[in-house]
Amino acid sequence: MPEEKSAIEICDVTKLFGDAFKALDGVSLSIRKNEFFTLLGPSGCGKTTLLRLIAGFEYPTAGTIQLHGKDIATLPPYQRPINTVFQNYALFPHMTASQNIGFGLEMLGRPKAEIAARVDEMLRLVRMEGLRHRRTTELSGGQQQRVALARALAPTPKVLLLDEPLSALDYKLRKEMQIELKRLQLETGITFIFVTHDQEEALTMSDRIAVLSGGRVLQVGNPREIYDCPGDRFVADFIGEANFLSGEIIVATKDRAQVRLASGADILARLPDTAPQQGKVTIIVRPEHAEVHADGRPSPLSGTLESIVYFGTDTHLHVRLAHGDRFVVRRQNSPLQDAALVAGATVGVAFDLAAAQILRN
Repeated sequence: MPEEKSAIEICDVTKLFGDAFKALDGVSLSIRKNEFFTLLGPSGCGKTTLLRLIAGFEYPTAGTIQLHGKDIATLPPYQRPINTVFQNYALFPHMTASQNIGFGLEMLGRPKAEIAARVDEMLRLVRMEGLRHRRTTELSGGQQQRVALARALAPTPKVLLLDEPLSALDYKLRKEMQIELKRLQLETGITFIFVTHDQEEALTMSDRIAVLSGGRVLQVGNPREIYDCPGDRFVADFIGEANFLSGEIIVATKDRAQVRLASGADILARLPDTAPQQGKVTIIVRPEHAEVHADGRPSPLSGTLESIVYFGTDTHLHVRLAHGDRFVVRRQNSPLQDAALVAGATVGVAFDLAAAQILRN
């Protein structure tokens, strides 16, 4: 990526704690200007460590970190035009919302008139004008988060880091704040780097996502690429729900392969460049990309419908395949339901080429 389009360049960064624990192992990432970029992975994968390296709270053991072309890996936090919104917000309880927002500007020595104008602007941005005089202890969790965001945005940082800031909110408020965070990023034009273990949050807000595991970056892409075209089994399993089928490649062409499943059926599956071109393979099929029917029509898989789980907007059909594996199909609910689909029925499971993909081992 050309340097002028990049906000953060992380090149071959390794971080050791002590002599044995390697939190990050040769991580390289290019994060674009004005991008909502998410670091996604399970606990202990290294995502928060990487965020702390960007912020300056930790220093890399090896590798470089550049901000707009300038090496910042050894700079202390106060010399980096980067702000952080922490998981617990870190607000001053004895101050009002306005005082919290203006505090950082006061520490930077900004004129009082400039501070007052900027505080007003930030309160409008986060839609908190009517609560400016309330102490943070008198605010709800969502309101406290808005104050923390406004305080972090007030000095106009070049990059804003967000360390799981939604984790303490209830489900409905968390959904609302996902939309608000994306709105704030678009309105300010600031690069947001967001850390989360929540796949739904990452898919909802991100321009691009980096999936981490064991201190390494496994895949980088936009939400659709990460979900629809996962690179390996870990990414496929971690992002959303997935069915995995075992098989063996019979014939491979440029971008697809004929695979013989454990059931004995032959199917066509997408074959990415990074996937194995021969031998035994694993295939992913998302639950919403498959169909269940009980009318005896030919299908590559068959089995017993063990359970039907109603979720309101959709229903999950759990099938025990003839060779023993489980397969889940998710279908959107409608007033017309197939009466033959009852627990215990013998059913077929079908999907097309676009739904099946061979994974990198």
